[in-house]
Amino acid sequence: METVRFVISLVAQMKWKIYQLDAKSAFLNGYLEEEVYIEQPLGYVVDGHENKVLRLKKALYGLKQAPRVWNSHIDKYFQENGFVRCPNEYALYIKVYHNGDVLLVCLYVDDLIFTGNNPSLFDEFKKVMSFEFEMTDLGLMSYYLGLEVKQMEEGIFLSKTGYAKEILKKFNMIDCNPVNTPMETGLKLSKFGNEEKENLTLFKILVGSLRYLTCTRPDILYAVGVVSRFMETPTSTHMKVAKRILRYLKGTLDFGLFYTSSDDFTLKGFCDSDFAGDIDDRKSTSGFVFFMGDCAISWCSKKQPIVTLSACESEYVAATSCTCHAIWLRKLLKELHLSQVEATEICIDNKSAQPLAKNPVFHDRSKHIDTRYHFIRECIANKEVELKFVKTQDQVADIFTKPLKFEDFRRLRARLGVKKEILN
Repeated sequence: METVRFVISLVAQMKWKIYQLDAKSAFLNGYLEEEVYIEQPLGYVVDGHENKVLRLKKALYGLKQAPRVWNSHIDKYFQENGFVRCPNEYALYIKVYHNGDVLLVCLYVDDLIFTGNNPSLFDEFKKVMSFEFEMTDLGLMSYYLGLEVKQMEEGIFLSKTGYAKEILKKFNMIDCNPVNTPMETGLKLSKFGNEEKENLTLFKILVGSLRYLTCTRPDILYAVGVVSRFMETPTSTHMKVAKRILRYLKGTLDFGLFYTSSDDFTLKGFCDSDFAGDIDDRKSTSGFVFFMGDCAISWCSKKQPIVTLSACESEYVAATSCTCHAIWLRKLLKELHLSQVEATEICIDNKSAQPLAKNPVFHDRSKHIDTRYHFIRECIANKEVELKFVKTQDQVADIFTKPLKFEDFRRLRARLGVKKEILN
């Protein structure tokens, strides 16, 4: 889903249009390499050969090999027709023509979206794809993998309003009273409590539904991440916190990500952590977000796998995780001929973590930190990333590490590009 969002962001910035195709009976197109036999179907049994079986040449639905052979078949077709598969994202294919025209295809099982700088290429692409495979032309991309996509002159609006309404109906919260934030400020949850136990299955379904919504609603990511930690033994308190997220969604049903055109293709990241925020194991929470233009394209909120001894260490570990993601995004942009010449800025609000990442002389302060977290030093030395200090009030990633007051939450939500849907 992150790649799809990345492509949509790129299309909005370039002022292109994005179209969609759907492959009919996709799995029936794959040719099997292994020997697979089936019993003769009822009604098609050959007289005199009732005890014999049939050998399959092509895949059938329900066959374990079906998804793989379909993907191999369409991948081979793309590469034989001039497309190059992105080595850093196998779902992305790029074709560059001699005159500089570009055609970009993103594949997810049997759903394809494609775009480019020359609309005249689209009809030709649809024609050749329909000749090789049975395709349904869905026109301009409007609904893809649960994403509601609204393409306008001003930009592209991305949301999951319909899905959010379904969740509210499913959990009888459609008439609930809305709240301003997804999580109460200063709230700390624990696994160890005397509250009444909740239905485990119901809680898992609720959290899973909310997590699927975070791909277009980064403003609820931290709150959803927190309640996800208590799926083994949820209590009434945990359920109350999860339902508060639903109450927040009720008041922001028509919110989503709005990607606009821009000439700025510079990648910029923000990284933050909440030191020892988990009161059970004292682990910290890392959060980061990347921008290309005015809207967020990638984000994460995750509890750190280790216990850190200071806020400096916590920020250092978070910055390393952010750096790993930055390297992947830089490689992806390079494949799309949008190479990042300068080092990618990663903004942090801890002055102690900055020299620790740059200078290996601070051995006494960092010798106990796992080796893998020192990866950031090599990236800084190679000028792939650069740590930059920002004030706490300008730290956008703060929304991914702790519950905030409404004023701060609303300000950072707007910085992420989460806005109310624009009606034409």
